[in-house]
Amino acid sequence: MGAAIIITCAYVLDRLIGDPRWIPHPVVLIGKGISRLEKLLRKWGKRPQQLKWLGILFPLLFVGGSYLLVWLLLKVLALIHPSLAWAAEVWLIATSIATKGLAEAGMDIYRHLRAGRLDDARFALSMVVGRDTEQLDEPEIVRGAVETVSENIVDAILSPLFFAAIGGAPLAMAYRAANTLDSMVGYKNEKYRQLGWASARFDDLANYIPARLCALFLVIASWLCGLNGRKAWHIMQRDARLHPSPNSGFAEAGVAGAIGVQLGGLNYYQGIASDRARMGDPTRPLQADDIVQTVKLMNVVSLLFLAACSGALLLIHL
Repeated sequence: MGAAIIITCAYVLDRLIGDPRWIPHPVVLIGKGISRLEKLLRKWGKRPQQLKWLGILFPLLFVGGSYLLVWLLLKVLALIHPSLAWAAEVWLIATSIATKGLAEAGMDIYRHLRAGRLDDARFALSMVVGRDTEQLDEPEIVRGAVETVSENIVDAILSPLFFAAIGGAPLAMAYRAANTLDSMVGYKNEKYRQLGWASARFDDLANYIPARLCALFLVIASWLCGLNGRKAWHIMQRDARLHPSPNSGFAEAGVAGAIGVQLGGLNYYQGIASDRARMGDPTRPLQADDIVQTVKLMNVVSLLFLAACSGALLLIHL
């Protein structure tokens, strides 16, 4: 019962306060460590094959190290007082989840669009995507927001909850380290193809089960939200595999089917064109309200998944 209460409290804490800037965030520390290690590894590895082998150090040191440090911290705090360990575990799991932050990012873009402030909407989108946003029209801004919110349902919510349910704060923070590695060095471009391959593969492996569970919960959430659950399932089966990520396609394709739009298309990254596979059917143009529907789906999926994790933990301890 204790584990179920802990992850529920962590989820509620994230929904209430998110990630206040005045509180040091563990991911920021992880990110700084990754940057420093990258500089060292590039000095040591002069040839592509050397960089490829050195890249294994990223998940070994940061995923393994995050788990060990959090485990030790909780053990020390438990020796001082069990309540300290309990509070620290709740807070650490809450920092691994980004439900409030993701919803606020999407709704911020929506509010700018509704007010006709395209430049502000483009800037708000640029804060959460890597693509060029300066020339985007409203449908493309909406597409960027919907894609970002939907694909992060797994990375920012379901996977942290999944690993927290299995192994508490140590495993949740280990997952967050793996995901941070992927976002920083897991690119398939010339700069990171060798150095970041291990981080990218590890992140793919970590998200494999949560992404497929997301497919199931997206269908249920679609029905509960009055959207097209049948179409969500159909589009996931048809288009999820087209996404460059083996995991992100489930959430994006499911959302596209549920709200009845097409995602994917031509993006630009620092002026370089990148044509992403289309997911969903172009039955109508994207509109600002699609962001609201996506955020609503994200919230319902996260609540259903939390209930499932907590319920499973309670059954295990009966």
